[in-house]
Amino acid sequence: MGAPIGATDVDYSLTGTSHDRAVAEGLANAEWFLADIDAARLRELQQRTDRRATADVVLWLVLLVASGVWAYLSVWSWWSIPAFAIYGALYGGAADPRWHEMGHGTAFRTAWLNDLIYPVASFMLLRGPTVWRWSHYRHHTDTIIVGRDAEISFQRPANVRRTVLAFTGVPGAFQMFARLVRHAAGRIDDDAKEFVPESEWRKVVWESRVFVAIVVGAAVWSLVAWTPLPILFIGGPTWYGMWLMVFFGITQHAGLRENVLDHRYSTRTVYMNPVFRFLYLNMNYHVEHHMFPSVPYRNLPALHDEIADQLAPAHPTTWSAYREIFTTLSRQQRDPSYEAPLDVPDVPGAHHRIDVGETNWVRHADGAIDLGAADAMSPGELRQIDIDGASYVLACIGEGDFALCDGVCTHAKVQLSGGALVDGEIECPKHNARFDARTGEVRRGPAKAPLASYPVRVDGRRVVTDL
Repeated sequence: MGAPIGATDVDYSLTGTSHDRAVAEGLANAEWFLADIDAARLRELQQRTDRRATADVVLWLVLLVASGVWAYLSVWSWWSIPAFAIYGALYGGAADPRWHEMGHGTAFRTAWLNDLIYPVASFMLLRGPTVWRWSHYRHHTDTIIVGRDAEISFQRPANVRRTVLAFTGVPGAFQMFARLVRHAAGRIDDDAKEFVPESEWRKVVWESRVFVAIVVGAAVWSLVAWTPLPILFIGGPTWYGMWLMVFFGITQHAGLRENVLDHRYSTRTVYMNPVFRFLYLNMNYHVEHHMFPSVPYRNLPALHDEIADQLAPAHPTTWSAYREIFTTLSRQQRDPSYEAPLDVPDVPGAHHRIDVGETNWVRHADGAIDLGAADAMSPGELRQIDIDGASYVLACIGEGDFALCDGVCTHAKVQLSGGALVDGEIECPKHNARFDARTGEVRRGPAKAPLASYPVRVDGRRVVTDL
């Protein structure tokens, strides 16, 4: 979602009293409920493929171009109205889940393909790529934690009128473009400074200048040619197509609980039809995505099947979700503390640790440490190793091929054993940062510092290290 919707008496900024309160109450960078799932099955679901992502991106671009050609050829006729409506929805609406998945780096198996689509989708949404990448990292770290999450779009007390107005795209797109203009002028706002590292502020400024220049260029072109067509095709669709982004985005968190360390209370899963799921890239399975962001969008329905009995029942239709949302927002106008009732099962979910039948790391006479049987791990598996108060992650890259690194992500202090092994890189389960399993080098942000790596070998049928 984009800019906040609705008036508020609560300080939702990331630099005010709510921020300090969230930190003091232990809500910042906290541990969250995690549904229990078989480790081998999770590894299967974490696998990525270029084929599915390519098909979905190509279909989206073909529809975008086709609707644009239709709009151009039918301009000034009644047929241009549905043509521009479809073009705008694909541009300013369907670009949002593409931006999202490319930002996570999970859509394509090939990393550069994610990085190719991400800035394009960012421009379509008037989102500074770097600012919003870091904003979304924070959103996953502190989901709907007031004073910490910059993406709480439906703030309290609720305002139904402003929520409805958001579907026009006018307030959201205006605020997004105004932020780009400020950043282009070198005036980075305080919220952005809170989560974007200072080393990337210059990058924020130049990205904003490029985006603003493109939009201004389209506007000047329209004035010189005395036709609205350039701005209707470039920049303008963010305004008149944003309704689709709002239509889907409102189902994610609106009306649900704030300041709770369990996504089942703050996030909503909704069953949607195949057309919606294509446009939205399966982000209707939103609880599942927040719990396991390393699972690519194509596998979220299967992930839902695995953990559904540990979640609140999914809404059967989009209409069902909307009925609950507007009923809740209406009541929150009178009572901001009101929250939609949820039937969340009481289950003992926790951060799942892979059980390979080993509980103690045996130290040999020569000082080497036995990490267990080599055939107890399958290719693609990650295993947490805790020795003398330090945590490591053992990666099985292939049959008899292992690597050992520090076990905690250098960015968010998350155990990497709960992540995924993708093409010889260990991916953090929280923000999708990646490290070379053999060297510990950073291969993908938001992490900046590398992991230390350690020698590991197979001695006989045992995995051994010389820490």
